[in-house]
Amino acid sequence: MKIVVIGGTGLIGSKLVTLLQNRGHAVLAGSPNTGVNTLTGEGLDAALAGAQVVVDVANSPSFADQAVLDFFQTSGRNLLAAEARAGVRHHVALSVVGTDRLQQSGYFRAKQAQEDLIEAGGIPYTIVQATQFLEFLGGIAQSAGAGGEIRLSQAAIQPISSDDVAAVLADVALAEPLNGRMEIAGPERLRLAELVQRYLDLQQDGRQVVADPQALYFGAPLDDGTLVPAGQARLGTVTFAQWMAR
Repeated sequence: MKIVVIGGTGLIGSKLVTLLQNRGHAVLAGSPNTGVNTLTGEGLDAALAGAQVVVDVANSPSFADQAVLDFFQTSGRNLLAAEARAGVRHHVALSVVGTDRLQQSGYFRAKQAQEDLIEAGGIPYTIVQATQFLEFLGGIAQSAGAGGEIRLSQAAIQPISSDDVAAVLADVALAEPLNGRMEIAGPERLRLAELVQRYLDLQQDGRQVVADPQALYFGAPLDDGTLVPAGQARLGTVTFAQWMAR
């Protein structure tokens, strides 16, 4: 089966391409540096010719409110239109657990717009909503403060490794469309501020995390239900300690 992975040269996409190739499928890694650009449409029709499944794991290069909205709306429309022309039978998209609960954030408003386009697009689909990646802990720290002090909520978080995300996406790509959403998360429920402090300490980073109930997460307030699955989720296997040991 031919499968196209949009964002196929990135963190998740490169792992997913390898997993699907190892299962014997013809996989094309679509990204601007391989001549496939969902923003301009360049190379899309040629890449999708003969494809049965498309997995979209691409992310916006900018998190600025208008830029990220433009990215997901333009990319989504171009991709879905090209899939319709090619007769694609399953559109798989990677999104974020809690997107609908984080709408004060421009990034999550853009992810909601992407999900809405997929729902209305007419292509059978599965939206995989993942919790925050363990690989993103450094970025969370960087976003939450400058200098020696980082202010973060103590809200619950259930982070997942990129390996676990890619493994689920491979299974989903080879399954029938859900025409709905599924949630995936890591095996441990932790506290955001405490987890980031553990990460910084193990990295021998001297910055200190201050637990602040009012601290915003990319512009949105958090509570214990915001960043964790709302229902029954498929859980990964890689713990924080195992991930750091790698």
